Amino acid sequence: MTMGGVDEGRLARKFWIKFKNESVFIMYSPFFVSLASGTLNSDTFLNCVSQDVHFLKAFAHSYELAEECADDEEDKCAIRKLRKRVKHKLKTLDKLVSHDSECAIVYILKESLLQEWGFELPEECITNNATLKYTDFLLATASGKVEGEKVLGKIETPFEKTKVAAYTIGAISPCLRLFAFITKEIQPLLDPNDSSHVYKKWVEYYCSENFEELTVQTEELLDKLSVSLTGEELDVIEKLYHQAMKLEVDFYSAQPMVQPTVIPLSWVKDPVEGQLTIFCDFDLTCTAFDSSAILAEIAIVRSQKADPDQSESKLTRMSSADLRNTWGVLSTKYTEEYELCIDSILPSEAVGKFDYKGLCEALKQLAEFERKANSRVVESGVLKGLNLEDIKRTGQLLMLQDGCRGFFQKIVKFENYKTDVHVLSYCWCGDLIRSAFSSGDLNVLKVHSNELVYEESISTGDIVKNLESPLEKRQIFNDIVTDRSNNEQNLTVYIGGSPADLLCLLEADIGIVFGSSSSLRRLGEQFGVSFVPLFSGLVEKQKELTNGGSFTWKRMSGTLYTVSSWAEIQAFIVGS
Repeated sequence: MTMGGVDEGRLARKFWIKFKNESVFIMYSPFFVSLASGTLNSDTFLNCVSQDVHFLKAFAHSYELAEECADDEEDKCAIRKLRKRVKHKLKTLDKLVSHDSECAIVYILKESLLQEWGFELPEECITNNATLKYTDFLLATASGKVEGEKVLGKIETPFEKTKVAAYTIGAISPCLRLFAFITKEIQPLLDPNDSSHVYKKWVEYYCSENFEELTVQTEELLDKLSVSLTGEELDVIEKLYHQAMKLEVDFYSAQPMVQPTVIPLSWVKDPVEGQLTIFCDFDLTCTAFDSSAILAEIAIVRSQKADPDQSESKLTRMSSADLRNTWGVLSTKYTEEYELCIDSILPSEAVGKFDYKGLCEALKQLAEFERKANSRVVESGVLKGLNLEDIKRTGQLLMLQDGCRGFFQKIVKFENYKTDVHVLSYCWCGDLIRSAFSSGDLNVLKVHSNELVYEESISTGDIVKNLESPLEKRQIFNDIVTDRSNNEQNLTVYIGGSPADLLCLLEADIGIVFGSSSSLRRLGEQFGVSFVPLFSGLVEKQKELTNGGSFTWKRMSGTLYTVSSWAEIQAFIVGS
């Protein structure tokens, strides 16, 4: 199996998966969104590409040092081949006797990648700070100067040398994989019949089979050089890999943009006049697990502790075995009937265009299903006897989706932009949600959900039913939005991933679908809703902005934007 072009068995794959979110911040940078749209200012592009001079020099020298450190002749040969590929066209150097090697590389870049586009590199290629940080890091690593690693003044033994060679390749390989990955994401967005996209050949170069081969060879070499390293030394390579990726993020974030861009969203709206209101679902959008299953486990554990004499509470509750069986029956029944309900409300044929009214009518049936399901839960008594302190402790330890907490922490700390965050959830217990966001200054998030009824901090089994249907979610959403002024600088974003969120997703200025709910997709598509990957949607918005001088996010357009990670959401709204 492969992921992002990286074979499953490789060390590089492990690191790529762990730190892949860094690539998202690069791909969603104003630089790459503008480049993908074909509208990137040529001076900005040339300023960036001119830095390749310094990257190439650092790569070539680092490969040279790594080759000297490699103990095995086969490894030396492999590194030598990689170095030769970096200097593939340096055979033209003899034509440039009066120029130093840096000018030669400028010439080669110009000839090989830029000449046919009609671009000219700047006469001077001054290293910028972001480039210098990466090249200094790379050359220090290749010289054996690794932070946190005990390095002798002189590296002498074959093992010490091989280790440094592995560290060097570990610091180089993410740079290559990043380019291969990002350009492969961009390439499908390019019209093969459109010859006006000035960066098309640049994209094709980095997503070509030849560049992929170079990337794979580097990753395979990393595996080979690392085979005899200890766990601690492999940890060092992991840190170097991650550091290299972060330095790449810094490099592209530092690119000076002289044109208006559609991202980050927080840059687009006026920070003085504007207000950004973010709405979010909770279950499986913020959380890794459904809250009903979490509450079930709390009830079962609490019942096990109280089983001997049931003396802790005046409220009589089921045994832990009966609780587990009842939860199992309720859960199975809900899942089976939910799918049947979705099937029953789908029109026999997909509508030709976006039909919001028809969708609302269909979701009324889903509302009735949810109400009956909640009534069954209350009648069963399974929510009886939960201790409020247990709920709060569980909430504080709740596993959220990777990047979710970090995103909200950044949002609520915006000092120069007015933001408001609301969580809208079917969850039976608002205390669980509030506890999940009780740390990191996130208690400012406003929670709208159902609530358990308590007697002396022990749940009675009843629910205060504030929010049971898609229509009730929409009502709460609209009530909050109505309180805002009609100023155009006010913007609403809704993040959700289930059919219960569909109406709010469509009512918001920007609806972001998190995850891969097949029910949401089926239902939406049957009523004419379009699902567009967020990155490609931003590329189109950038074209609209550049070509028309302005763009708008249109509520009720029937278009929703899909993401697979919170890193995408943060990169879009906040930036790196």
